[in-house]
Amino acid sequence: MSSAGSRASLDKRPDEVASMFDEVAPRYDVVNDLLSLGQTRRWRRVVVDAVAAKPGQRVLDLAAGTGTSAEPYADAGIDVVACDFSLGMLKVGKRRRPDIDFIAGDATNLPFADNSFDAVTISFGLRNVNEPHKALAEMLRVTKPGGRLVIAEFSSPVNPLWRTMYLEYLMRALPEIARRASSNPDAYVYLAESIRAWPDQDNLAAWLAMDGWENIAYRNLTGGIVAVHRAYKPVSPASSTGPLAKVRRSRRASR
Repeated sequence: MSSAGSRASLDKRPDEVASMFDEVAPRYDVVNDLLSLGQTRRWRRVVVDAVAAKPGQRVLDLAAGTGTSAEPYADAGIDVVACDFSLGMLKVGKRRRPDIDFIAGDATNLPFADNSFDAVTISFGLRNVNEPHKALAEMLRVTKPGGRLVIAEFSSPVNPLWRTMYLEYLMRALPEIARRASSNPDAYVYLAESIRAWPDQDNLAAWLAMDGWENIAYRNLTGGIVAVHRAYKPVSPASSTGPLAKVRRSRRASR
């Protein structure tokens, strides 16, 4: 991918993004641990705790990549499906963990029936979807009534000084480290820019409300570099009016 093709935007070409992840798949997990200074493991543990899946339940792990995010569920005896649109990522994951069910799929058109999963989770993948609202609607469709959604995504540090330092690292140091550690450093320029362009914590919470989720809450990690959002599918259409109305009123008041 050329540097021009890697420029970040919220209007992404799925074929280009998939190709980018295919290229970086072999060293993706190693480079991620390096760039995050080892924080990815802690973030994953928080996500697993938020999903709170139990044996006998079924979990959909979207943007699962090589399956590192799906492993804790499989290790706990939980039925987990690792879904990603990068065939390169899935091939690496299947070689490493043949016991996990890896399925190719687009988050905006999931290959699963309605009400199939007790929980759906996506970590650091929603911002790479070209139509995130459509993806959130699809996640709602495949989640059972009363089921939960957990999203981990890069967000906006809450402290202004910390935010400035983080953006400096993101746009200067991260691409330089990637050039030394990755086979496709342009991919990490794209990733840095996509993080900077992504909505902050409150705006993502508002998106979830607009797309039909209720009881929305989030937790900041590492000073807001990452936010973990959790939301629930309404048990019935009538149950969504109260909580959703509260979230929408909050969103209007914050403008």
